[in-house]
Amino acid sequence: MVFKRFEIQIFLRISLLSLSIFGLFYLIMETNLIATTFIVCVLIALQIYSIIHFVNKTNREIAKFFNAVKYSDFSQSFNSVIKGSSFNELSSALAGVIEEFRKARTEKEEHYNYLQTVVQHISIGLIVYKTDGGIELMNNAAKRLLKINGISNISLLSSISVELADALAKIKTGEKTLVKITDGNELYRLSINAAEFKLKGEHYTLASISNIQSELEEKEMEAWQNLIRVLTHEIMNSVTPIISLSSTASQLLEEADKELKEGSVSGSNNLDDVKAALNTIIRRSKGLLHFIDDYRNLTRIPIPNFQNVTIASLFGKISNLFSEQLKEKGIRFSYNTKPDNLEIMADPDLIEQVIINLLLNSMNAVKKSPVPEIKLAGTIDNYGKAIIKVTDNGTGVPNELHEKIFIPFFTTKKEGSGIGLSLSKQIMRLHKGGISVNSVPGKETTFTLKF
Repeated sequence: MVFKRFEIQIFLRISLLSLSIFGLFYLIMETNLIATTFIVCVLIALQIYSIIHFVNKTNREIAKFFNAVKYSDFSQSFNSVIKGSSFNELSSALAGVIEEFRKARTEKEEHYNYLQTVVQHISIGLIVYKTDGGIELMNNAAKRLLKINGISNISLLSSISVELADALAKIKTGEKTLVKITDGNELYRLSINAAEFKLKGEHYTLASISNIQSELEEKEMEAWQNLIRVLTHEIMNSVTPIISLSSTASQLLEEADKELKEGSVSGSNNLDDVKAALNTIIRRSKGLLHFIDDYRNLTRIPIPNFQNVTIASLFGKISNLFSEQLKEKGIRFSYNTKPDNLEIMADPDLIEQVIINLLLNSMNAVKKSPVPEIKLAGTIDNYGKAIIKVTDNGTGVPNELHEKIFIPFFTTKKEGSGIGLSLSKQIMRLHKGGISVNSVPGKETTFTLKF
């Protein structure tokens, strides 16, 4: 019977080797049998080799098993038949390991195929490339958008658009840029967003590309319609009475001239009416010129001179500027910053103008409040960005007007020009920020400047 237990085989082999070594010493010490002694030496050497080979065979099989796992060859298994039952536990454990690896590999392939399917079927173009420009992935949407079958490096996109290739090479995480591409007589505007990540020691950039030409055209048309509607309304409001009064003044002059020639004294009264009509025409004409000048101001915002600005010092200047007005109107005013040394990178003059516009609006809004109050606050939002809040307890802004109040020349005040908030929004956009309003009419209204 062949002994299959590993321990027994090792025990027998070592026992036999021990007996052989004992016999060798006996032959050397007690006999002169040289040939026999030589044969025993050879047998001892063979036994030592056999033991080493027997042990190494197990190691080789384990090494073979782990190499199979390393190279994802899950057809291999650890064979314990010749090793006996002592290796059953090891065999079972290693078989479990390879089964788990097989499952993990299958799940990984399934996830990969799932993500590939999603990436290839979404409508937004995606390009993944290394720092040297080598493209690792380009989905079908990107190929259709750029009208290419595939390229190996983003530098090759210069054949389509040099601006596009440069934008992809220079864009950083979180940045967003617009690129204009002309294909024959067709114009595209591409919006590009980027995110950087590291994988296996390599730096990659994931760029999403979408054609927003149609959306821009719709927004542009909507903006033009709003602008034309406002301009038409304002101009007609001034031109209509001017035409009417001019016609009336012309008729009064004709009557006055006729009556003066006839020697009637009533002609002087008509001249007074003409003067009043002309004064009204002048006043309305000046109002129209003032409106046009306000419109021109919207297109003359200077380029921001960015510098570090401490919000507390900015609030202090505004407080000094309006302290007397606020006291006269009986308005409670306060300001604070958290932390005290909170800074923003901005043009201090432009941001001061924005806060002044909001403060003036608040002063007008709290006129009817029993205890009027305005607060300025500088803090950090949940995303770690600096924000400035202007809060009052005035009349507020109805929900349906939250968007309209930022449209040029839209105003709810009789004496308002409708450019303050629009101008403020443009200034904040130049600072890569924004302005928003949150209002509970009659209780609290807050305008937030986000940097």
